[in-house]
Amino acid sequence: MSVSRHWFQPFTWVVVLLSSLTVGHVRAEITVPTIAQVLEAAGENKSQIEKALAEIEPEYKTGMEFLIRNMPEQDCRTLSADFLLENVRLAYQAWKNSKWQADVPEEVFLNNVLPYCVVNETRDAWRKDFMELFAPLIKDCQTPGEAAAVLNGQIFGIVQVKYSTKRPKPDQSPAESMKAGLASCSGLSILLIDACRSLGIPARFVGTPLWADGSGNHSWVEVWDKGDWHFTGACEATGKDLNQGWFIGRASQAITDDPLRAIYATSFKRTPIHFPLVWDRRIRWVYAVNVTPRYAGKQPVPAGHVETRFVYRNPNGKEREIIDFTILDAKSGEKIFEGKTRDERFDANDHTSCYLISTGSFKVLWKDAEGEHALELDNPKSEQLVELKP
Repeated sequence: MSVSRHWFQPFTWVVVLLSSLTVGHVRAEITVPTIAQVLEAAGENKSQIEKALAEIEPEYKTGMEFLIRNMPEQDCRTLSADFLLENVRLAYQAWKNSKWQADVPEEVFLNNVLPYCVVNETRDAWRKDFMELFAPLIKDCQTPGEAAAVLNGQIFGIVQVKYSTKRPKPDQSPAESMKAGLASCSGLSILLIDACRSLGIPARFVGTPLWADGSGNHSWVEVWDKGDWHFTGACEATGKDLNQGWFIGRASQAITDDPLRAIYATSFKRTPIHFPLVWDRRIRWVYAVNVTPRYAGKQPVPAGHVETRFVYRNPNGKEREIIDFTILDAKSGEKIFEGKTRDERFDANDHTSCYLISTGSFKVLWKDAEGEHALELDNPKSEQLVELKP
């Protein structure tokens, strides 16, 4: 089954622009629409969305509502109930039958296994076919990372798709890439991500509109394993290893605050920024998080130090916000570090960090709408996440 694309404007009542438009990057305040609002926007397709909601099993209701509330408007106007029901049921089946279900949080499943699409590609019903075709390949794999590496090394030969600049278009769906036998890095990434998702492996699309040295753009894949994201180049398998690829050097030069030279990962869940699709700059409804700090060059942790992370959440305790904070040596009063926390434009695991002496005592200072605050921090631990609260 394939559902054609129609180019509609995104929900006008969802996105409120807070800054002027820049290439491939919009800062916005996001409000996820209610089910009632989606049904209204669905127009003549309303009955299909209602059917999907009515017929989904109670244990899958959370997933169906997540898809419907976060889907692009053109999808709520075109996707059938059968398409949505099959996608949700098979996604849950793959997740629950996987050896790593306990290691994949529900929020990661919802955003990176459950979605029926990656970016703006044609909506194919790929999940059932991919599950049947690729499941035997990973029967002995114990982790999602290992399984993804195996898939990357084998599926492209099975479906007879290879990289070529002569592919029909960059944003090909799996069916379109298999029909052509050719795909760009974007098309290859979409195919690998869908293969992973069909087997309960969380995967997402990552890329940059332009390398920092101006040498072009690139797309690749991130896979969730052991509580974090790991990258791999689609159709560029490196054995059983992840976090290897020819683009590591270029990615290390990415610039976090430069919309054109930053690195982004897609998010089906609505976020304050959109993914900059180089093949169609007009599209603002493919959402993203800025993951540049995960790739930009980092220095080795100095001896006797630990990397400590900091986050600030608004009063409701959920959404991250940007604040300035300073770290002082508790004894001498010397300034050790100053920086800004990261907000929801960045990956959920991406926090501002610095190196602190593991046996030291420090004072963290910050100011918000409620006033000035201080926190004593003694003997920080490696990868410790320090919550700065209102």
